[in-house]
Amino acid sequence: MSSPSSGALDAARPAVRPGVAGPLRRLRGLLALDAAATGVNALAYLALAGPLGRLLGVGTGLLAGLGAFLLLYGAAVGLLASRPVPPALGVRAVVEANALWALASGAVLALGLLEPTAAGLVWIPLQAVVVAVLAVAQHLALRAVLRSGGR
Repeated sequence: MSSPSSGALDAARPAVRPGVAGPLRRLRGLLALDAAATGVNALAYLALAGPLGRLLGVGTGLLAGLGAFLLLYGAAVGLLASRPVPPALGVRAVVEANALWALASGAVLALGLLEPTAAGLVWIPLQAVVVAVLAVAQHLALRAVLRSGGR
């Protein structure tokens, strides 16, 4: 059995213009970081919904539901990160979803929709800030890719 020529392999890869490789690597890294952090949170919320719910002052059902949602979302973001050139529309959807998550987290506290413990009063805004910072970094990385000639 012979191995494919390097020309055949190169033809299977999308062409990346010079100057795009660095911004593209940064964008894919941010998406991978997002997918990993989301996946860890999802698994923790699913596996430890009872103890974490008591610690944070959040209902077990809500935490398990969030865990299931985050597991699917993290997998979708991971799939996007695995693309050689993630489509701009998909990245924009992730940026907007992250911004919405951060805003919703703040709104839940501001509107008194939950009665979190002291730990919850630290965790909820902390994770919202991390997600918001990630959304901004992803947005800026996408802009850099698009400016340098990526899709």
